Amino acid sequence: MSALNHKIDFAVVFTVDKANPNGDPLNGNRPRQDFYGHGEVSDVAIKRKIRNRLQDEGEPVLVQSDERRSDEFRSIKDRAESVSELKQVLNKSKAVGADEQTAERIACSTWYDVRAFGQVFAFKGTKMSIGIRGPVSIHTATSIEPVDVTSMQITKSVNSTTNEKDPGQKTSDTMGTKHRVDFGVYVFYGSINPQLAERTGFTYEDAGKLKEALKTLFANDASSARPEGSMEVNKVFWWEHDSKLGQYSSAAVHRSVKVEKVQDLTPKSIKNYRITAEPLEGLNVEEYDGL
Repeated sequence: MSALNHKIDFAVVFTVDKANPNGDPLNGNRPRQDFYGHGEVSDVAIKRKIRNRLQDEGEPVLVQSDERRSDEFRSIKDRAESVSELKQVLNKSKAVGADEQTAERIACSTWYDVRAFGQVFAFKGTKMSIGIRGPVSIHTATSIEPVDVTSMQITKSVNSTTNEKDPGQKTSDTMGTKHRVDFGVYVFYGSINPQLAERTGFTYEDAGKLKEALKTLFANDASSARPEGSMEVNKVFWWEHDSKLGQYSSAAVHRSVKVEKVQDLTPKSIKNYRITAEPLEGLNVEEYDGL
């Protein structure tokens, strides 16, 4: 595989329509919002979806959701220690540079998400802690405008246990609340650092797999909070620089993305927006519509 030898930037625009894209556990699982009311989706949630898409395509992933496991291991520690050579290094009594490099090489060559996002190997019972920096960095997704959050009171009538006083009657109903974003257009940005890619072994082919995962980010991601079709990737921008440093800073590239209203109306559809990337001299951009 060919090593990644040039900087890459990317941007993804997606819509949320009557869904909870990323609930805040410290706020009753309401959709995340910043101080100004703009919706947010954490970078951790985005990376989870990328990992899921890569798993769907058969890529080996270290950090797996328990309900989507593709192996018999229930924890990251068990999955890491299933690689005997890596387990031997992690259980050495003294960390030395050569050992850390060996562990990094093994982990990066074994799992896609480790060589992409990095990973900290610090487990109870092991003698060595190792931190790996990955080349792929992703920002928090933020909505273009403040979002309206609707809360809905629901009744949970599931009769989950037998009524001990009167088995012929169902148990009492319980009340709950669901929250959703009525409509919002979100954008997030990311970059791939070639210097770190050289260290972890992240290749040009790996970058191509990431690009494909971004196009179908919400495939196989449906849930009660995010019904099928309620979240959609609308546009992916992909810039490949001609050097490791890049012709422009990532900030300048990301600022070139413009998401503007076509009409001064309350937006209810992505059709109310114009999504463009201003041209940057000497730097080409590939544009993809969501699938």
